[in-house]
Amino acid sequence: MVVGKKVLVIGSGLGALSSALRLSSLGYEVEIIEKHHRAGGRLNLLEKDGFSFDTGPSFFSMSYEFRELFQSVGEEVPFEIQELDPLYYVHIEGRDKPFKIYKDSKLLAKEFEGLEHNFEEKLNTYLTRAAQVFYDTEYRIVKKNFNSILNYFLQMTKVPKKHLPLVFRSFWKELGRHFESEEVKIIFSLVAFFLGATPFNTPAVYSLLNYTELKHDGYWNVKGGMYKIVETMLPLLGKRGVKIHYNTEIVSCGFDGNEIKYFQDSNGKQWTADIYVSNSDAASFRGRILGRKKFSAAKLDAMEWTLAPFTIYLGVKGKIENLGHHNYFLGSNFRKYADTIFKSNTAPERPYYYVNVASKSNSNCAPEGHENLFILCPVPDLRTKPDWSDAENLKTEIIRDLGRRVGYDIQSNIVSETLYTPKDWEGMFNLYRGSGLGLAHGIKQVGGLRPANKDEQFANLYYVGASTHPGTGLPIVVIGSGLITERIKHEHAIV
Repeated sequence: MVVGKKVLVIGSGLGALSSALRLSSLGYEVEIIEKHHRAGGRLNLLEKDGFSFDTGPSFFSMSYEFRELFQSVGEEVPFEIQELDPLYYVHIEGRDKPFKIYKDSKLLAKEFEGLEHNFEEKLNTYLTRAAQVFYDTEYRIVKKNFNSILNYFLQMTKVPKKHLPLVFRSFWKELGRHFESEEVKIIFSLVAFFLGATPFNTPAVYSLLNYTELKHDGYWNVKGGMYKIVETMLPLLGKRGVKIHYNTEIVSCGFDGNEIKYFQDSNGKQWTADIYVSNSDAASFRGRILGRKKFSAAKLDAMEWTLAPFTIYLGVKGKIENLGHHNYFLGSNFRKYADTIFKSNTAPERPYYYVNVASKSNSNCAPEGHENLFILCPVPDLRTKPDWSDAENLKTEIIRDLGRRVGYDIQSNIVSETLYTPKDWEGMFNLYRGSGLGLAHGIKQVGGLRPANKDEQFANLYYVGASTHPGTGLPIVVIGSGLITERIKHEHAIV
């Protein structure tokens, strides 16, 4: 007798692809349904005018989670990676040159000479504490399934009590306990923006991210561009018989008792399976598709969401010497900017933004003698700023500011240009209110307090991705795929 043989995966982001790879390798028959015209979700590709751009994630940490994924299915990592050194550059308004952020503590100390006394000693103390948080929570919390909120809190009691203050202290306050320099605190707190939040509303427990970037595993570039991850996974899925159906959007479902019987697409077709995995946002999917009152629009709007992406993709003639692979451009009013970015219904006048120049490491991303610039400016989501009629103004201001700060006439040398506002992101990938990374990671929305990775009503429905446990980020959703695979193996074993 075969129980739970067929799995239908809704969405094709990295969490979905990783889950499909794991499950198909165990003998489950897997199909994927994708709204977009190509796989990848936010980890996607834009090809235009001879340039190629990674639309979303542009680097990752915790590279060993990818090795674990492929080793678990008997494969070698199918794409090539190279460690970034320096990790990134930080341009702060008023300074003549950017800070280069290295993993090497001695090189990093030179960047902060004259700004932070005994920097290297302070850094080692800070990272030692951050490492303890990382290792004390990795298997107790991050790589752990929870069957209830009570189960989560019981598991939390196994985390050493010395870390408890970090749950209630802000990331910024924790940095202030170790460093005096405003520049050091600002730069180390940028990892909070990777979570789509600010260091003033992110728990200090996420100081562990400084350990992962500066000491543990660093940041990695994928040779040929980040979309190579998706492109190289698809043949592995095809080899295992996984079918992907594009341009297909799920709009409703049918159920009987505690089991989903089918999901229905916008053309009226019903898709059936024994087991279902949703890679759509785990919170909004429960409201939009399942009709749960707990996840109504009003309830969702009251939750904490990450900032929305405002993204510009530029093909530029010439080589821009004052840009590295990864660059952050900040103003001189960090606290004020962070305090208002979630609340303003207008575009920021002096925006903070990130610039990725993949052509610095991957010549295939741009024609010879050109650069490809991917610019990301975190902005309020559509709850706060629903009107993006001023998008062109913000785009022009960012390009002008970037050109001024790197000493290159970018505007006059643009040969390709594409702009995505939060409205575009919402429409392309069903991102709730355009939120870039789903639910935020505040104290009330972490671990077992996030929407669960197993449905609370239907025994054959599971979730993987940013808004469920364990959280957002490429390696984290890969971990999430392993967690739901454990559940499915146990609860719907092939006999």
